[in-house]
Amino acid sequence: MLFGVWLHRMPGAAQVERFGLLRRVVEKELGSNLVVHVNPLDLIRITHWRGVPKHHRPSSTTFIWDGQWDLRRDDLRLKSRYRFISDLDEHRNDLTCSESFQHFMSQLEAGKPWRSHQKGVLLDSQARILAYLRVYLSFLDDMAARGFDAGRGKDQLGVAVSREGRLIKINRGLHRLAMAQRLGLPSVPVAVKAVHREWWESVTQGISGQEALDRVKAALAECLPETGPGPLDPG
Repeated sequence: MLFGVWLHRMPGAAQVERFGLLRRVVEKELGSNLVVHVNPLDLIRITHWRGVPKHHRPSSTTFIWDGQWDLRRDDLRLKSRYRFISDLDEHRNDLTCSESFQHFMSQLEAGKPWRSHQKGVLLDSQARILAYLRVYLSFLDDMAARGFDAGRGKDQLGVAVSREGRLIKINRGLHRLAMAQRLGLPSVPVAVKAVHREWWESVTQGISGQEALDRVKAALAECLPETGPGPLDPG
């Protein structure tokens, strides 16, 4: 109902926009226009939330984000997922030589086997560790043979648009992105989950409703990945 107020430029539309617009409704309205194809090797910056209290972070339920979240980012090439996938690929002929295997074995030998409640995984034996690593290696080989399948994973490769109109990775789908980067795939689809308010306002120029959505749709097609560091990056 509130989105309808904004969409039809009814009294109160500006206030609804100030609240950020519900992401799910915007996704329904824009659909596939929120999907942008990028070179995965260019998508190397991700939002850095560590140390930022949750009440200072933008809400995942809104499409328009305020704040300085886009100025604080990490380099994905240095993150654990890329190192994990590269490690498995480099030691595919003997996974016991991989850093990943050694890491999980050290936890097992210390009596604290790695566990993921979310995935329902408990690596409490050498056999289970190897089986777990082979699953990721099989995903990598499948992507190498068949290309990137957007419907294969549970989550889309989500991105947010910075104040400068650049794409910054947000959480989810990081292992699949690391695989695409490792394989050097030419293109992957990413889904825009949020945009910075400054970018939104520069594109819409005070217009609301369908015309604003049309402007955003056209502008999203021109957005490219952010490749540089941010002024508020952690030291």
